[in-house]
Amino acid sequence: MFDIVSFIPRAVMQGIPLMLGCTGETLTEKSGNLNLGTAGIMYVGGICGVIGAFLYENSGAEMNPVLTVLIPLFSCILGSALMGLLYCFLTVTLRANQNVTGLALTTFGVGFGNFFGGSLIKLVKTDIPSIVLTRTSQAFSRKLPFAGSLGWFGKIFLSYSFLAYLAIVIALAASWVLNHTRTGLHLRAVGENPSTADTAGINVVAYKYTATILGSIISGLGGLYYVMDYASGVWTNNAFGDRGWLAVALVIFTVWRPAMSIFASILFGGLYILNVFIPTGMDLAIKEIYKMAPYVVTIIVLVISSMRNKRENQPPASLGLAYFREER
Repeated sequence: MFDIVSFIPRAVMQGIPLMLGCTGETLTEKSGNLNLGTAGIMYVGGICGVIGAFLYENSGAEMNPVLTVLIPLFSCILGSALMGLLYCFLTVTLRANQNVTGLALTTFGVGFGNFFGGSLIKLVKTDIPSIVLTRTSQAFSRKLPFAGSLGWFGKIFLSYSFLAYLAIVIALAASWVLNHTRTGLHLRAVGENPSTADTAGINVVAYKYTATILGSIISGLGGLYYVMDYASGVWTNNAFGDRGWLAVALVIFTVWRPAMSIFASILFGGLYILNVFIPTGMDLAIKEIYKMAPYVVTIIVLVISSMRNKRENQPPASLGLAYFREER
């Protein structure tokens, strides 16, 4: 039997990294920057949080519950922000090709994570190629104490950690800022036509830097959530898979609307684990077909989105294009 009460919480937990990655990339793209380095940024966010947590857990000091959360959180934010800053320096200041820069950041981020992850694994001298941060994971995955007493309602809606609820708040806040504030209007103007925005007195460079760095921080939190909550504090090299790329695809699926990422990410999270919950017996071929579901849906979404003619469903007009003020 298909256990819907168990399926939905796992789908939500699987979808939270996608939601954060999608929201962060949406903010970035609204400024006209196409950052294909989201996968690498999520990787760097995850490993920076792991490094902070590892150093604190092995410092010998008595662990403070607040510092147990704050140290990896700020480590993640710092690492992700530096990745966003590097991207902006290359593409906005030096005007490098955005596609090439994004792909380079993904390669760099994965290599950075694997290098430092492998170094930490050697320090713990374990036979299993992974790092286990149990105490940090317990602090991050702490749930509402009364959720278990509310039956299916508590399990479906209240059985998540603070980062999961924070991801939803960030998506809703990003949507509100983009659609109901002057800052959001200026940001959308920069993404649509930076020369016109510049003529109107909007600081194009500042908006591109701010949106991209903030978007990178949000994406990096997706990597931290995956390690500390979904993976129960276990870091294994190359364990992220293709979640960063799915997050980029979700930006198109949600037509650049952060609020829609809440539902879209849960949908894709459910497709990601569908093969675990649908009984297939010993037929491995059927299980592999179920594993293909998120990628098949991604292709279908990309085909459908390319056929849309409505302007509001299209990406920002200057997406992926470097801005040369001298050519205004």
